[in-house]
Amino acid sequence: MFDIIYEDGSRSSNRRVPAAELIGLDGDEPAKGILEAQDREIGLASGRPRAAIKRLIRSGP
Repeated sequence: MFDIIYEDGSRSSNRRVPAAELIGLDGDEPAKGILEAQDREIGLASGRPRAAIKRLIRSGP
């Protein structure tokens, strides 16, 4: 799970990314693309697009 800091200063907490996507040499980098895709879907459904992701932070224990 990740906390996201957006360029507009907003934050989203505990966003899920499948663990299988994070295996490999790229570390957490694939998570950004997955979360951006989720944000696009959320923006389309709500009619309010999200700002660009500025930073990802692993959340939880």
